Amino acid sequence: MIRTEWHDRVLCVTIDRPERRNALDADALEGLLAATATASTGDARVLVLTGAEGHFCAGADLSGVEDPAFVQRLNEVLEGLRSARFPTIAAVDGAALGAGTQLAVACDLRVATPTATFGIPAARLGLMVDGWTVQRLVSMAGQGTARAMLLAAETFPGADAHRTGFVQRLGGLDDALEWAGAIAQLAPLTIAGHKIGCNEAENLVAASDTYRAAWAEAWASADLAEGLAAFNERRGARFAGE
Repeated sequence: MIRTEWHDRVLCVTIDRPERRNALDADALEGLLAATATASTGDARVLVLTGAEGHFCAGADLSGVEDPAFVQRLNEVLEGLRSARFPTIAAVDGAALGAGTQLAVACDLRVATPTATFGIPAARLGLMVDGWTVQRLVSMAGQGTARAMLLAAETFPGADAHRTGFVQRLGGLDDALEWAGAIAQLAPLTIAGHKIGCNEAENLVAASDTYRAAWAEAWASADLAEGLAAFNERRGARFAGE
């Protein structure tokens, strides 16, 4: 499910559900939380997050996405990547959709193949991502890219994401591990302090009452039920706005 492998002071964490394009279920989330804890207790200098067999993460496994505990666990995974004292790098190939883009956004740095695909197709399903993800996406990718992802459900290839600065380097897992190895040689206390400063500069704030109300309305809507049914039945959704 979740594999870990040490490369000296770098921990490589692999989401290994290729039959589901590495979509996240409850067990995968628990594995990611455990992997982040392993990196901390194992004195990792860098964590590299990737996916097995040609995909990073195709999103949440929709069979469990309506469980509030799933959403809470996902938020804990994202915050764990963001707040870890060491840098986190997403090594992205293939699909990084929905929760996959959320994982990539939660990491400090992104390495992606030119043909990797980033996107948050929540509007095709009738659900909403949390306010933390919106703020982080705007901070990392800019208003234009964030609005295209969130409002138009557009996807962006790795090459385009690199041109906008959302992806820092083009390449595969080996390139990400090589970069991580170089970073691991740098002063860890300096990096930890600078990461705190970068996170503080984002000025993330708690979601407003207005956003929380909109989120709750979307997750309780008939549109969400229709979106999930359409996905499972492999047809276009017919949203009514209710």
